[in-house]
Amino acid sequence: MEKNLVEEMNSLTTKMLKSYDAFSNLQDVEIATSPKTAVYSEDKLTLYKYNRETEPTYKTPVLIVYALVNTYKMLDIQPDRSYIQNLLGAGLDVYLIDWGNPTKSDKFLSIDDYVNGYINNCVDFVRKKNRVEKINILSICQGGTLSVIYSSLYPNKIKNLVTHVTPIDFSTNDGLLFKWSRDMDFDKIVEGFGGLIPGDFLNQGFDMLKPMMKFQKHQTLTNSIEDKDKLMNFLRMEKWISESPDQAGQCFKEFMKDLYQENKLIKGELEVGGKKVNLKNLTSNLLNIYATEDHLVPPAATMPLNDYVGSKDKELYSFKGGHIGVFVGGKSQKELAPAVTAWLKKRD
Repeated sequence: MEKNLVEEMNSLTTKMLKSYDAFSNLQDVEIATSPKTAVYSEDKLTLYKYNRETEPTYKTPVLIVYALVNTYKMLDIQPDRSYIQNLLGAGLDVYLIDWGNPTKSDKFLSIDDYVNGYINNCVDFVRKKNRVEKINILSICQGGTLSVIYSSLYPNKIKNLVTHVTPIDFSTNDGLLFKWSRDMDFDKIVEGFGGLIPGDFLNQGFDMLKPMMKFQKHQTLTNSIEDKDKLMNFLRMEKWISESPDQAGQCFKEFMKDLYQENKLIKGELEVGGKKVNLKNLTSNLLNIYATEDHLVPPAATMPLNDYVGSKDKELYSFKGGHIGVFVGGKSQKELAPAVTAWLKKRD
């Protein structure tokens, strides 16, 4: 029995050392490798167009608006689990906003700057480049919230809006993040960090929502050491998390106070750039996707959008999975991406 215990400890030690080596080489792990070209830039923002080997079969180009939290690279985590590649393969002309990495000089950027400035400028660039009046927006999480606000303010520029795991009704008690945020003093948090919210701070908060996740991740890593494919899958996700950008304090504060705490978007009380945001003005065709097991943005926060918009053509899509699984899981590649492209094709 003592011999077995020693052997088990030696095996565990060997795995731990290999785990350390794997993490030390994290910088060498490649993600988001789909070829793309920078076509527009403004401040820290870069607008990319993904390269196509053939002409697109869709008339209407799509602009991807990701959240300000984390980076868009999760959509292109690896070639066989790439939402981007699925869109390209279906025949879409794909543009994407890379928000970049805000610095202290960006700490006063507001929701107005992101919506009426950056998103609007990118939409106008894509419209002009493709000689179309309206484009499609495909949006993710917080990027979906910003896109809903944008589409309500500029309905004449958006043809089809696809939202993924997007928080809209912040009154729900289904998620810990929604409960915790109501008692936080975001003015003091932003002030304490000097106006720029560290990406690591937000990641630590997300970890606290599922405290056992850290243990499960280490267990997954230890069990994957001998399987190169599984190990690389794990490391690519860790690299994506490690690259989380900082947040402009003013926008972060407005988002958390006006939406998470006061739920102004649903109430029709949200003002952006001096204009009231009326969801009834959102009249583009809408595909609203929620994940049944989402602990960050529960279905109750996403589903009400369809009840408030003015769209005649609107659809709810239920995806069985979690917040990240919507994009990186095998089921997403086989089910969700084809469903989205088919929905867009029908309305092209």
